[in-house]
Amino acid sequence: MEKTAEFLPATQKQIAYARSLALRNQTLLPEEIQHDRRALSSWIEAQAKLKPMYSGDTAGDGRPTSKQVAFAERLARIKRRSIPGECFRDKGLMSRWIDGNR
Repeated sequence: MEKTAEFLPATQKQIAYARSLALRNQTLLPEEIQHDRRALSSWIEAQAKLKPMYSGDTAGDGRPTSKQVAFAERLARIKRRSIPGECFRDKGLMSRWIDGNR
């Protein structure tokens, strides 16, 4: 029972929020921490304290907003599909992917 207390998998909400923070802060989300709830929680806490690299509306930079990413990830889970990587770099592509998967 102690082993499960030491290692719990990250939740989908944690991962979605971490990805939106990574986009906001223009940083990479390390793959190895995405499977450990505690490690991901620590990473999220540190990233949330950082000043955003761009405003929430991504004024002119072409990347999807954190709300777009979170919504797309929720759709992907419901539809059991993956979001193409290029959608995370282009607001228009993310919008089209969302429209096609509603």
